[in-house]
Amino acid sequence: MEKPSLMAKKAHFAKTRKSNFAASLRLEGFVPSSDDEIKLPIREAALKAVRHIKA
Repeated sequence: MEKPSLMAKKAHFAKTRKSNFAASLRLEGFVPSSDDEIKLPIREAALKAVRHIKA
């Protein structure tokens, strides 16, 4: 069996990350329209939100 390429691994983890994010939204009561349209927050936005909560 061949090892998957780095690009295949990155694609798999990106798809899994989006799917997990959509699942967490559903658990919190939000209804995402579809997994394809969900945009994950960028790192800077997440850090800004956390810093805003701590301050």
